Amino acid sequence: MAWDFSTEPDFQDTLDWVRRFVREEIIPLETLDLDVETFERVTAPMKDQVKERGLWAAHLPPELGGGGFGQVKLALIHEILGECRYAPGIFGNQAPDSGNAELLAIGGTPEQKETWMHPLLRGELRSAFSMTEPGAGADPTMLSTRAVEDGDSYVINGHKWFTSNASVADFLIVMAVTDPTVSAYRGTSMFVVPADTPGVQVLRDIPVMDHPFIGGELDPGHAEVLYRDVRVPKANLVGLPGQGFALAQHRLGPGRLHHAMRWLGQSRRAFDMLCERAVSRHSHGSRLADKQMVQDWVARSAAEMQAARLLTLHAAWTIDRVGASAARNEIAMIKYWGAAVLHDVIDRAVQVHGSLGFSADLPLEQMYRAARAARIYDGPDEVHKESVARRLLRGYEPVEVPTEHVPTRREAARRKFAAHLELATANL
Repeated sequence: MAWDFSTEPDFQDTLDWVRRFVREEIIPLETLDLDVETFERVTAPMKDQVKERGLWAAHLPPELGGGGFGQVKLALIHEILGECRYAPGIFGNQAPDSGNAELLAIGGTPEQKETWMHPLLRGELRSAFSMTEPGAGADPTMLSTRAVEDGDSYVINGHKWFTSNASVADFLIVMAVTDPTVSAYRGTSMFVVPADTPGVQVLRDIPVMDHPFIGGELDPGHAEVLYRDVRVPKANLVGLPGQGFALAQHRLGPGRLHHAMRWLGQSRRAFDMLCERAVSRHSHGSRLADKQMVQDWVARSAAEMQAARLLTLHAAWTIDRVGASAARNEIAMIKYWGAAVLHDVIDRAVQVHGSLGFSADLPLEQMYRAARAARIYDGPDEVHKESVARRLLRGYEPVEVPTEHVPTRREAARRKFAAHLELATANL
């Protein structure tokens, strides 16, 4: 089957505008020391421009205010947005809000959409996705947070962490076990929990490699949250009881692809910095660009990035054709391949800049710290590799090992040649 990643000529004009907007308007924000209030005031007119171009929340279908672009076009847009960490928020598709909006679009009731989803899409609310637990990270089937029916409510008790945005969220989507007597895949549910509900305790934003110092950051942290006798009405159940895992896959599958799309842009920015440094800097009598080691970094990075780009576009194309559930291998492969490429290209860019690359005078050090997390969030790379290998191996049958000696191909060829030689000799 032929792959086709082409788009209409008019869409190239859209991509050109996005590229100019990101590089001329958004990237310069990285050089400013802005508090949250000032940042919101400065970026509000930018968001208006994005909305006027019809690019706000572009990942959603038109009936929800999105562009209905499909995953291939989204890949090309996100590739540009990935060049700057502020760009996704200004385009209305920052995590975890974008994934939560998609989740409510799929499983939310009309009331939930009106109360939570539409204000979220308009940028009036912030949200958090609360699934990971201290004892259930890479294996979500080990979730221990419980939601127990009590009259017309559910009562939630549990301990979550790395709940991104929790400290600034207006509501959280919480994943909890509702029926422990069945498989975790059929006994887990999701709930909308307003952040001011009694019993919701945001303990702290966890200091991490990407944000080692909590406070004063424009990007919200990853919080540790306790749920103690948190009572929510049954109307806050997203989807049906037991649909938690199915809904999570609807949310996380495209979300992983969107991350990979943005990694392409981040890699390209680091690669451009690597190459610019290589042709500008002289050392030991020649340019860095003339050193074979640096040439290897350039050539290797270019090949790895192109492979990542093709894998990502193919995954996007596959989703557009057959849906995310049928593209699990493609999504998983770009997740672990793209994360490694992102890290390695940035690492080489840091190395070619030497101590300057290690400093905060350039964006590389922040990009490097953020890149390391890519191999962990949305599932560790190792889990995705195991899943891909397991699914691929299902297509193979074991070969029966003979108990008696079977001539090898070389032995069989020798015997055949000897027989021909004997026949030829006898005819002389």
